Amino acid sequence: MTDKVVLDRDDVRRTLVRIAHEIVERNRGETIAVVGIHRRGALLAGRLRDLIADLVEERVPLGDVDISFYRDDLGMREPGAQPVVHASHIDFAIEDATVVLVDDVLFTGRTVRAAIDALFDYGRPPRVQLAVLADRGHRELPIRPDYVGKNLPTARSERVNVTVAELDGEDEVSISDGDGAWGRGTAGSVVARAPHRDSRDGGNA
Repeated sequence: MTDKVVLDRDDVRRTLVRIAHEIVERNRGETIAVVGIHRRGALLAGRLRDLIADLVEERVPLGDVDISFYRDDLGMREPGAQPVVHASHIDFAIEDATVVLVDDVLFTGRTVRAAIDALFDYGRPPRVQLAVLADRGHRELPIRPDYVGKNLPTARSERVNVTVAELDGEDEVSISDGDGAWGRGTAGSVVARAPHRDSRDGGNA
């Protein structure tokens, strides 16, 4: 299997800097909060929050959500194929801020839908925006990101592999051939190089 690298470490850094500037520009005068979707989205959200805080020169709230129990396929999974569950952390009033949801890759839209459901259990923010490192298309729900690092035209059978330094030792996004299997962490989905990657919906958010 051959991987085609589409974003290397420097590309990821520059991409996050650009997205941070776009977020600040679009939300001038507004309170911004950043919430990452577990697992790699939460790590990217932390970096993005720091960049935004440097630009606005004030504290920017940071949270993270786990969407395991909000998935629309939870009851369809075999007992041994249940997703890894992480804790959610939102310790600020989301009613007072524009919330920027962050994930690594946008695919079908089902992870983002679940994340919005999870977010609204904490309150009703005035607006929710979506930032993703990569958008690979193949949407199944009417969800569109506000901020995109890179658009990746892919076949549905291909894998988009995302690694982050905090978990995998390097920042990289690559595309590899897959067998079309369904499910986060398998072909057609966003995966980190084995053994890293929690299971979510078909190939990312």
